[in-house]
Amino acid sequence: MRPMPLPRISHGVAVAVILCGMIAFQGCRASSPPVHRFPGYPIGFVERGVASWYGPGFHGNKTANGERYDMHHLTAAHRTLPLGSIAVVRSLTSGRQVTVRINDRGPFARGRVLDLSLAGAQAIGMTGNGTDQIELKVIGYSPRPEGMGVLRVQVGAFADLENARVLFAQVRSEVQGGRILQVDLAEGRRYRVQAGQFMMEADAQAASARLDRKFNLQSFVVRDDG
Repeated sequence: MRPMPLPRISHGVAVAVILCGMIAFQGCRASSPPVHRFPGYPIGFVERGVASWYGPGFHGNKTANGERYDMHHLTAAHRTLPLGSIAVVRSLTSGRQVTVRINDRGPFARGRVLDLSLAGAQAIGMTGNGTDQIELKVIGYSPRPEGMGVLRVQVGAFADLENARVLFAQVRSEVQGGRILQVDLAEGRRYRVQAGQFMMEADAQAASARLDRKFNLQSFVVRDDG
């Protein structure tokens, strides 16, 4: 599907709206419930890798933080960054950059680190190719009262529930806990097999590597927000 044209909105205005929201939050932080997070995380977090984008097929769907996805807003999906993180995303190809808010989970494809909204992708000029090499840096964070959520290792996703159950039984012999998560996507219902519950990303990554070696998988770490 050909991407729909965006309204003519100044990038500077869009960034100002995000930053104003951050400033407003700072004013009421004293009355917010305490939030457990690791010192310095996620502000200052830097990551490089391949970004993709998602648009019309997901427009209006519920995001991980409960909002409705609007492809015309400057948002993005990341697998582990806490929802509410504000990140500057810079194209390593064009040098263009955009500031986005993390409000969703993804991309659920190994080898990619970020899914930009259509607006975010257009801002750095990557809609034509579909993917781009980027660098992201977290510059702000508005924590949610419920905290960041635990980390899990996603080991597979299936259209058939029985296949998901077979793999789940195998990985549970190595990593305790986990779940089979049912999701309804544009291409149909899928069952995501997720192993374990971790507080530290290093522990989750170690479990991911161990499961990959034993079961010949291509797993990755995701944060559970629900």
